[in-house]
Amino acid sequence: MRSSHLVQSGSASLAVESIGTGHPVIFLHANVADSRMWHAQMESIGTGNMAIAYDRRGFGKTVTGPERFSAVSDLMAVIDAISDGTPATLVGCSRGGRVAIDAALHYPDRFHALVLIAPSVSGFPAATNPPEIEDLMQHASEIEETGDLDQVNAVKARIWLDGPLGAEGRVEGDARRLFLDMNGIALRLAADTKAEIETAPAYHRLSEIAMPTLVISGDLDFPFIQDRSRHIAEAVRNGSHHEVSGTAHLPSLERPAEITELLTGFISANRT
Repeated sequence: MRSSHLVQSGSASLAVESIGTGHPVIFLHANVADSRMWHAQMESIGTGNMAIAYDRRGFGKTVTGPERFSAVSDLMAVIDAISDGTPATLVGCSRGGRVAIDAALHYPDRFHALVLIAPSVSGFPAATNPPEIEDLMQHASEIEETGDLDQVNAVKARIWLDGPLGAEGRVEGDARRLFLDMNGIALRLAADTKAEIETAPAYHRLSEIAMPTLVISGDLDFPFIQDRSRHIAEAVRNGSHHEVSGTAHLPSLERPAEITELLTGFISANRT
């Protein structure tokens, strides 16, 4: 059964959904989405586990006032309020992966395993793109300067859903409609990114992460994100990498059954 919760963290009322009981599995969404990006995975993982997903500040149904905040502190508030305190598995995509890495470094005893999908990581060296991708990013910047949120949303779908190495409009149907709805809300809320308290850079501390870690990336994503994903899998002590062919930055939307199967197998193999 799916349950809805509001968890207070500072001025924020974090909108949380949970399914099932047992081993806690916490889902952290990307910056172009909200907790709904995990809908298919939550339904399956919530059978035999407690699947938990929440909207971070500036996304989805979460409501917050202006204040400095820590994304890791928000995560820990959700865990303390919803789970039974046993070590959790974290599943994070993109910026959600960065929050997961920071939390694992700060509170290693509170987490059992990590799944990182196209993760970012603080302290990562500045990325470079090939010319054709730079042209796409320049086009996106010009659209953002117009302030037309519908056009901005459309170009974000082109970049993050279709992928810079994929054809425009490649992903259609429910996945695209959900992306446009989730990111449309985020664009309208326009979270103050400067309000987030930055953690110490994690890039050079990845070897401190000893828990089992599965890193997933799509071969239509930015080349530097693919390289970063492989690097993270090699840098942590107990990491592995899995490439999902024909997908970009959000494979949980494109290939929900495949990602669910990967998660289920990894969680089952690392529960003891």
